Amino acid sequence: MNAWIFLAIAITLEVAGTFLLKLSNGFEKWEWGLASIACYSACFWALAPAMKILPVGIVYAIWSGVGIVAASLIGLFAFDERLGAIQFVFIAMILIGAVGLNLSVQNG
Repeated sequence: MNAWIFLAIAITLEVAGTFLLKLSNGFEKWEWGLASIACYSACFWALAPAMKILPVGIVYAIWSGVGIVAASLIGLFAFDERLGAIQFVFIAMILIGAVGLNLSVQNG
C-alpha cells in the first residue's frame, strides 16, 4: 500500500480519536474513552509504515497539520466551538504548509 494512503488512514484515525476523546468528557463516559484509545492505537499502527518510506519531519508535519485543521472543523460544526478570525488565518496557514510539504515531497 502507498505510504500516502497509510498517512491518510493515520490522520483519519487520529482525528476520530480526538473526536471520541471529546465525547468521553474527560473519561467520564468510559466507552467513548476506550474507543478513543483504540483509534489512537490504530493510528500509530497506520503511521509507522508511512514513516518507513517518507521523511519523518514531512510525515509528522502533515499528520499534525491536517489533524489540527480537521479537529478545528469538527469542533466548529459538531461542538459549536467558536474561533476568531485570526485563529482561522493561522489554521489556514497550517493547512497551506501541509499542502506545500506534500507537493514538495511529490515533486522533489
